[in-house]
Amino acid sequence: MTFQPLIPLWAWAVVFVPLLGLAGWQLVVALRGPSREAAGTQSAPVGPRGAWVRRTALVAVLAVIGLGPSVPVTDRDTSVANVDMFFVVDRTGSMAAEDFDGTQERLVGVRHDVAGLTADVPGARYSIISFDSQASRQVPLTTDARAVTSWADTFRREITLYSKGSLTDRPLDALRAALEGAATDRPANVRLVFFLSDGEQTADGEPRSFEDLAPFVDGGAVLGYGTPEGGRMKEYMPGEDPSTAEYLRDPSRATLDDPDAPDALSVIDEDNLRAIATQLGVPYVHRETTGPTAELVAGVDPQQVAADGRRLVTAYRPVVWPFALVGAVLLGFEAWAAGRSASRRVGVRA
Repeated sequence: MTFQPLIPLWAWAVVFVPLLGLAGWQLVVALRGPSREAAGTQSAPVGPRGAWVRRTALVAVLAVIGLGPSVPVTDRDTSVANVDMFFVVDRTGSMAAEDFDGTQERLVGVRHDVAGLTADVPGARYSIISFDSQASRQVPLTTDARAVTSWADTFRREITLYSKGSLTDRPLDALRAALEGAATDRPANVRLVFFLSDGEQTADGEPRSFEDLAPFVDGGAVLGYGTPEGGRMKEYMPGEDPSTAEYLRDPSRATLDDPDAPDALSVIDEDNLRAIATQLGVPYVHRETTGPTAELVAGVDPQQVAADGRRLVTAYRPVVWPFALVGAVLLGFEAWAAGRSASRRVGVRA
């Protein structure tokens, strides 16, 4: 049991110290004075002893309530964890290749893993950066996990006509700005980066290195999707029924003997993904099925975030009702006694 005053202590002292002093003094006088029986039919000058016992007790009970008797309660707080999580999501056309967990699109694995990792670290701040022909920050740092999972459930890949090929360094500048901003805002936080891609490079140019971002990254992973055998991809146009969409063709694979261009295949580039993982200082993990993701955040510092992503916090629960109940009983007796006294005075006058 401890005390958490409901009002400032100085205000409590101004109100209750004089009241306790007055009630206590009147009680002492009443106890020293003649009892009602000794005074015959006359009441004691200072009032009945029982009345001042009740009044002193009532003032004492109210004083205790003002001090806010409380018990400490330790619980897990999911509102805030000292973690900033950044998801860098590849939305290029190759992420629609149908070679994840059998014949599903790679985006199925991305959606599952973003939602799973968000649930594995509740109470963190989350951000999403996506890239296709250009990079953009889809979700700024927020504690709203539902915003992240909603985005993961509804995002689509790049429209086929707008595609300019894949280049894995496109999110580099956006990720740098996000990490530097987070480090300035909350330098003590753990920053996790999850890079979700197939690693495919189809655009011209040598990708830049992510190595300069490593000092801002405390953990995370590069998650790879796809197979070495590759998968076919359908065209994507807004409003088009996916079931009737045509598979993309690869004219470069047409021959004189077979002039019809075969279906284009997208193949995972694990060497490229491993290079990005090395530059960021995080592990590379090949994601083949929609399995658990908890092991990907198992290395988060336990001194800053508990194993389940929560922090232990202590709150104080007021325990006022027993004292309020006693005060109510005392007020009841006081009202009853006042009623009897009033009835006597009316009887004497009559």
